[in-house]
Amino acid sequence: MSAPAAGPRPHYVTLSGGQVRVWRVGEGPDLLLLSGLTLAAQDQAALLAAACPGWRVTAVELPGVGGSATHAAASLPALAEAVREFVHAAGLTEAIVVGAEHAAVVAHAAAAGRASFGLGLDRLAGWASTAAAMPDVTPRQDGTHLTALWSFVRDRHILHPDDPRQPAAAGDPLPDAAVLDRAITAAAVAPERFAALWETLSRAPAPPLRAATVGDLAAQLPAGATGAAPLPQTAPTDGIFHRYVETARGRLHLRCAGAAGRPTLVIPTGGGSSAQFAPVIAGLAAAGRQAFAVDYFGNGLSDDPAGPVTTETLAADMAALLDALGHDVVDVWGSHTGSLVALELAVSAPERVRRLVMEGPVFISADFQDDLLAHYFPDFTPDPWGRHLSLVWNWRRDAFFFWPWYRRTREAVRAIGLPSAEDLHLYAVGIMESGTTYDAAYRTAFRYATGERMPRLTRPALVCAGPNDMLIEGLAATRALAVPGVTVKTTPTTVWWPDPEPQAAAETMALYVEFLDGE
Repeated sequence: MSAPAAGPRPHYVTLSGGQVRVWRVGEGPDLLLLSGLTLAAQDQAALLAAACPGWRVTAVELPGVGGSATHAAASLPALAEAVREFVHAAGLTEAIVVGAEHAAVVAHAAAAGRASFGLGLDRLAGWASTAAAMPDVTPRQDGTHLTALWSFVRDRHILHPDDPRQPAAAGDPLPDAAVLDRAITAAAVAPERFAALWETLSRAPAPPLRAATVGDLAAQLPAGATGAAPLPQTAPTDGIFHRYVETARGRLHLRCAGAAGRPTLVIPTGGGSSAQFAPVIAGLAAAGRQAFAVDYFGNGLSDDPAGPVTTETLAADMAALLDALGHDVVDVWGSHTGSLVALELAVSAPERVRRLVMEGPVFISADFQDDLLAHYFPDFTPDPWGRHLSLVWNWRRDAFFFWPWYRRTREAVRAIGLPSAEDLHLYAVGIMESGTTYDAAYRTAFRYATGERMPRLTRPALVCAGPNDMLIEGLAATRALAVPGVTVKTTPTTVWWPDPEPQAAAETMALYVEFLDGE
């Protein structure tokens, strides 16, 4: 989840090696914070801004972490070059640079800004002297790599840096479970890259920067120059890139591909982020479209919802997104929850939708709706020992075994196969990013009166589902409604599910594109 509107605000900056995410808060002369590895960048930015009033703090997530996980830099020279490139792109050459813990090594190597300080240099030295090595965090089928990551980072806060057998009796306040959860979620985006970054910077010589703590930094800062211009607009990259969009209803996070062509809104299922829909985004872009997939409010990297969430409010969110992007009319592709939001958008604002694909619209009986709403959504509140991570992992894993996941019987088995640990990890991270609001959009699919709204559709629509989609019964329900302009078809596969058969996936994408290209 993004930070609250009053706190640090996220932004993507496109560099030659990929995108980096930064968090900005405050007004005044510029403090550039290179974020360390034991707290999330937005929390580090908030702490520094509170300690240094009258300064504008821009916190950069290092390549390999969180929103900067796709940037290619891995060696210390490459990391330093990425920082220098960002400093020039953002107009921060006169900023005061602060490196937190491991990032102090990068701050020294980059030699950017007017002056540099190091936070937590004593902890960094202690970890180096005791060889605090990262455990193996390669994704595993049982999900225990997430627990190992949580325990390692938590111990760095609790244990004395010079004696990892003893808890430290002094130091910064210990993070609560929610703060620690944000740190682990950022680390988990690319856990193996995070581990490699920890090891690379731990082996580097101690940086000869002026040492400071968050509490005494303000007193050491020299007079600052006037704050620089706003951050540069997010530029497209090859492949899928990220951006934030400020709408009239809040800040939404997008995954985009294709710099030109007919705009096509991809609306995902509920419960996590739009990350697993990368095959759909890329396939639409390859067909010459400008595709963009949204994280709902309360899901992925978008803001929390401002109030109660219904399918109608989600459709209004999509209309606000189109307004912010300057798109009067778009094609729409939606899956499961997203198919219902697409339907509601097309019914409530038909002038905004040209054609739409609805994959797996939800048609379920009233008693099954009640059963799903009562049992489908566990509580994922962060736990001090990271026990919620096992719940997230196994909830998502069992959803590939059973429909619904809580009916663990032979009769409820699904024939779609066990995804790889890497694919399960991708799903789990989307839920971790969503946090305790993961279910807000998802629940709406089990309350929506699909059968009542579908006959009001006046835009050309393709209603479809793959042969193993648990919602394929919605195709028969749609046929029975006999809505003019609605085509019903079973597709060869579900493109965005893990590891679909390549030929079937290509044929399914071709069906989407052929329909959307129609008049």
